[in-house]
Amino acid sequence: MKQILITWLLLSVTYSCLSQDTVVQLPRVRPKIGLVLSGGGAKGLAHIGLLKAIDSAGLKIDYITGTSMGSVFGSMYAIGYSGDSIEKIARNINWDVLLSNQSSLNTMVMDEKEEYGKYAIEMPWVNHHFRLPGGFLESQEIWLTLGEIFFPVYRIKDFDKFSIPFKCMGTDIHDGSLVVMDTGEILTAVRASFAIPTVFTPVDVYGKKVLDGGVVRNFPVKNVREMGAGYVIGSNTSSVTITRNRQGNVLQILTQIAFFGDAVDEKEEIKLCDLYIPQPIDKFSAASFSQASEIIDSGIQEGRRIYPRLKSLVDSLDSIYGPQPEFSHILPKTDSVYISSYEIQGLRHTSEAFFLAMMDFKTHRSYTGKMLSKKMLNVFGTRYYSRVIYSLVPQPDGSAKIIIEARESPLTYAKAGLRYTEFEGVSAIANLTSRNFISPFSRDLVTANIGQNFRVKGEHLQYMGRKKRSTFLLGMRYETLHFNTYDDYTHGGSFRNFYFNFDARIQQSVNRIFTIGLGTRFERIKYKPIIMGKFAIAGHNQFLSSYLFTRVNTIDRNYFPREGWKVDGELGVVYTQSPDIIYYRNALPILDTDSLRVNFSTYQRFLVTAEHYLNTGRGTTFLTSVAGGINFNSTENFMNDFVIGGLNYSFRNQVPFAGLQEGTIYAPNAAAVLLGLRKEIYSSWYVTAKANAAIYNFLDRDNHWVSPSFLSGYALSFGYNMILGPLEFSVMYCDQSRSVQTYVNLGISF
Repeated sequence: MKQILITWLLLSVTYSCLSQDTVVQLPRVRPKIGLVLSGGGAKGLAHIGLLKAIDSAGLKIDYITGTSMGSVFGSMYAIGYSGDSIEKIARNINWDVLLSNQSSLNTMVMDEKEEYGKYAIEMPWVNHHFRLPGGFLESQEIWLTLGEIFFPVYRIKDFDKFSIPFKCMGTDIHDGSLVVMDTGEILTAVRASFAIPTVFTPVDVYGKKVLDGGVVRNFPVKNVREMGAGYVIGSNTSSVTITRNRQGNVLQILTQIAFFGDAVDEKEEIKLCDLYIPQPIDKFSAASFSQASEIIDSGIQEGRRIYPRLKSLVDSLDSIYGPQPEFSHILPKTDSVYISSYEIQGLRHTSEAFFLAMMDFKTHRSYTGKMLSKKMLNVFGTRYYSRVIYSLVPQPDGSAKIIIEARESPLTYAKAGLRYTEFEGVSAIANLTSRNFISPFSRDLVTANIGQNFRVKGEHLQYMGRKKRSTFLLGMRYETLHFNTYDDYTHGGSFRNFYFNFDARIQQSVNRIFTIGLGTRFERIKYKPIIMGKFAIAGHNQFLSSYLFTRVNTIDRNYFPREGWKVDGELGVVYTQSPDIIYYRNALPILDTDSLRVNFSTYQRFLVTAEHYLNTGRGTTFLTSVAGGINFNSTENFMNDFVIGGLNYSFRNQVPFAGLQEGTIYAPNAAAVLLGLRKEIYSSWYVTAKANAAIYNFLDRDNHWVSPSFLSGYALSFGYNMILGPLEFSVMYCDQSRSVQTYVNLGISF
């Protein structure tokens, strides 16, 4: 309507002037178009729809301002990305990883994967005391992802020289004043612009500590007017207050408190828009990153609705001022950069040689943005550093100097978690991890499971070699476990198992997903009956085993993984057994032990567990697992049998099986296969259907294959990925036992 009115007025003035034989020079300056994108957390993804509509309408944008998430997509559009390319990038980003202190498990060195992200609380030892978690996100993945996005413009330090001039807003943490960022590193500026107070760490910009600009100006219309915009299009995805009928989560509440001061300013900014677009996404929150695709779809729908108005604006301007001048909105072509020199900042406890070896980096070579991100993650994955980021400084000869900022992690952490299963009961897990305590390039840890079943383990791991891919490990483990025994799937008795081992092994990590090694283990097992079943044993056995092992781990996370492989295989020999055992039948000692055909001679054994996760899209994952073991050339031993039952790994020689409780069946050889389908029904909420089959006793005492015993079972699990670890409630059924059972699991065992 406004464009029609302008056209009518200009035509009226022209007609009036001509009728009076008077020549009037009309202004022929085409108004500059400004675009403003607000903050709003996850809701800022809706801006993408408007950018796509602007491209479809052929509208030339002359200036862009943005705050928080609006600065992310505004800057991407300003440097030359199209709306379509921004959409593709946003849909492919793993927002759960990006907006956390975690990184993909694939970035970790093999020896760190089992411990990474395992505990609910991690307290660093700083200034002679353990410090409670600060609650701030360092956001390693954000820095690297943005680094790849902005890689094509690493040479441009003046934002006015982008394809479209750009400014983003921040807040000075010291005095709360507005910080307008338009020079320097675009990566740093954008990262500062969405550093939500109490959530993300502040960022150093212009010698200031800067946080999210939404605190003082979430919708920077004034700033785009000051740049020279005569016509302003504003897209607003923020809702400063949570509605009364909506409780809000922690991130929403913190965001609301932080941005109360901007509420009045935003109302005034809205009045300065010529075309104001309030995105209709109230059903989403600032933290709804798990619904990223839905928010993008909503924004695209709104873009289609607003497209006719954008096209009308283009046509009106063209009719008044003539066709708009040709403009180039293309991302600069920068495939790689030649690194001529480097500088590493922030090293105290680790050496530059170690850093470069872990990084696998050399100068006088060309690198792409993805290659540089991988190099940073190589170092981050050692767990010696909490953040590793870089910037590129253009050199006169066309090359670049890379400046790497490393923030070392404290050497010592106290960690804690919670564990519950019906088998283990309730227990607290406490861990102490220290690096370089005994020797350089080493990691020592002690972990204790304190509860109904007590466990403790200690490890000393020593990295060796120039690239630290060889490791020597000494480990100790002690546990006492209460087992029920079953006769024909019916609870018959119980006993207490005492287990101790001392392990020494050397291993070589070919890369971050594959390890092979050799080891020798001393083991001692003691059985103490509590309630005698039809058959029971009492006493102990101790022995040595030497083994070859291999491990593969490509899963993306330890909790509810979505893709990848996890394989553990061991082939070895058991020897020098020293038994002292009494056997019971119906609570009476068995005097004729020859009838049991028990033998404790040397034998070979093979164990394997393999898991595969296939992400089929839209929150759906297909699961496959295999578990089992064989005692070759072994007569009945009992203490080294494989134990069938349970949904999660809890103890040695376990073969998990959906449908049976832990310890239901003991056998010298067993194998189980499981198929499952998991669906994320809501953010961090899962439902999983499982079906499995198992065979056991398929090898007789003379090492001949025989007809096996067969099992089949099913489970339906409901899970939630909570801060304490995964919580799953399962209902399961076994065709052989013909009984429905429940199973509850919280946390991850060690």
